[in-house]
Amino acid sequence: MRIARYTAGEDPVYGVVEGEVGEEVVHQVVGDPLYVEPTRTGQSHALADVRLLAPVIPRSKVVGIGKNYADHVEEMGGGTPPGEPAVFLKPNTSVVGPMDPIVLPWQSEEVHYEGELAVVIGRLCKDVPPDRVPEVVLGYTCANDVTARDLQRSDLQWARAKGFDTFCPLGPWLVTADELAVEDLRLTTRVDGEVVQDSRTSLLLHDVVRLVSHVSEAFTLLPGDVILTGTPAGVGPLRDGQVVEVEVEGIGVLRNPVRDSGDGGAA
Repeated sequence: MRIARYTAGEDPVYGVVEGEVGEEVVHQVVGDPLYVEPTRTGQSHALADVRLLAPVIPRSKVVGIGKNYADHVEEMGGGTPPGEPAVFLKPNTSVVGPMDPIVLPWQSEEVHYEGELAVVIGRLCKDVPPDRVPEVVLGYTCANDVTARDLQRSDLQWARAKGFDTFCPLGPWLVTADELAVEDLRLTTRVDGEVVQDSRTSLLLHDVVRLVSHVSEAFTLLPGDVILTGTPAGVGPLRDGQVVEVEVEGIGVLRNPVRDSGDGGAA
């Protein structure tokens, strides 16, 4: 099931997306699918007539995973990949949806895209054993873990570099876990139509089950929390006016324009 969060000119609602590419229809549902089983209201719209929003707004947190593809570890300077997942946090205020602009902050001169598969948690959980991870995952979406690379180096930690507003695009919708096996999906990132990342989730150093279990050992996970699974090689800079797309096989395409903040840091 593809679950979208959208607006048709009024308050945001949820809907179930059906149909082939270019002919999709979104059927409005009652309530929040994080907490209730989707029930259709009878209202429908052509997908082209609505504005898609981030499929989930995390109530609590976005948990990022660094250095989770060997080729990305190599391109960032090599070294031994971590024996355990490298965990960091992005604030929920960094989340935006499809076609929302990624705003380049004046504080950075080197903002990079990082295409990723994202896991959406569906229930309150803690210390989840690997064999029970499927019970707590609601579904999956595409993500872009936008990073101010120069600040990542200068700050010696990642909070500011990965936490600016607009630095966590999610979308275009959520695909429920019962309909998507994520062990070997193609992940592609394009900038202005040119492929810049092309990999598969089978190359994750720590797979989805391991990540969810590991993260839950540290943090209580809440419905709507998001875990970003890491990015493959090919990261690079974004410039004002570009369009970046992250596509995950079986999910869809997350597309965002890039805009300069136009702010010189005035008081």
